[in-house]
Amino acid sequence: MDIGLETFPPLLFVALRYVVALFPAVLFVPRPKTKMRYVVAVGTFIGCGQFSLLFVGMHLGMPPGLSSIVLQAQAIFTVVFALAALRERPTGHQLAGLLIATSGIVVIAVNRSLHTELFPLLLVVATAASWGIGNIASRRASADGLSLIVWSSFIPPIPLFVLSLLFEGPAAIAQAFTTLSWSGVGALLYLAVLATLVGFGIWASLLRQHPAAAVAPFSLLVPVVDIATAWLVRGEWMSVAELGGGVLVLVGLMVLNQVLRRRRPSRPAQVSAVTVSDRTAD
Repeated sequence: MDIGLETFPPLLFVALRYVVALFPAVLFVPRPKTKMRYVVAVGTFIGCGQFSLLFVGMHLGMPPGLSSIVLQAQAIFTVVFALAALRERPTGHQLAGLLIATSGIVVIAVNRSLHTELFPLLLVVATAASWGIGNIASRRASADGLSLIVWSSFIPPIPLFVLSLLFEGPAAIAQAFTTLSWSGVGALLYLAVLATLVGFGIWASLLRQHPAAAVAPFSLLVPVVDIATAWLVRGEWMSVAELGGGVLVLVGLMVLNQVLRRRRPSRPAQVSAVTVSDRTAD
C-alpha cells in the first residue's frame, strides 16, 4: 500500500484495486450462493469502507507499521459485533487470548502514536470498525470465499471513482496514469491478486467455517509480520516496546490456537467426510 500510494491517490488506488480483482476473475468464478444483501455488505464495508479509510489515513501521514497495528482493533470490533448480531459468545479462553494479544497491540500502538496526528489515527480506527462489520457480513453470507470476494468487488469501483473525481480531482488522476511506475503497477497487482483474491478469499472461507470470534484474532499476526517486513524492506528498526508487544500478540494467538485445537472432533477414522465437515462447520 505504501509503495502504491507513491503513484496513485488513495481513493483511485482502492477503485483500481477492485477493478483488477474483478476482471477477468468474474468471468470464471460463479456467483456466490447467498443473499445478495450480504455480497453488497461485504463490498461496502470491506471494499469501500475499510480500504478507502485506510488508504486516506496512510495518505495523510499514518505510517504503514502503525496503520497495520491499529487496524487489528478489528478483532475486538468483530467479537463485539458477533455477540450483538450472531449471538456468538466468546469462551473464557478466547477472551483471555484476545485480551493478551490486544494488550500487545496497545503496547505497540501507544509507543508509536506519540508521534502521530490524531485524525489519521481515528480514520484507521474507523477502518477497523468497518472491517469488523464486513467480517460479520462474510460470516452471515456463509458462501465460498473466492466467489464472495470476486462478486463483492462489483461494489467499490464506481462510488470510489466518483469520490476520487470529487475530492482528488481529474488532474491527480491524470497524473497518476501519465507517471505510472513499475513499482506502482506491481503494488496494484499484488493488492488485487494476492491480498484481495487469495488473502481475503481464504479469510472469508475461514469465517464461513468457524465462529467469527475464533477467526478474527488471527489477523493480529499482521503487525508482527509488518514490523519485520518494514525492518527488512524499509530499514525500520523495532524498539524494545514493539518487540515486547509482538511477543504478547504471539502469546495471545498461542492461547487461541490451543482453544481451537481442543475443539477439533476426535472421531474414529471411519467417520464419513460429510460428518466431519458438518462438525467442523458447526
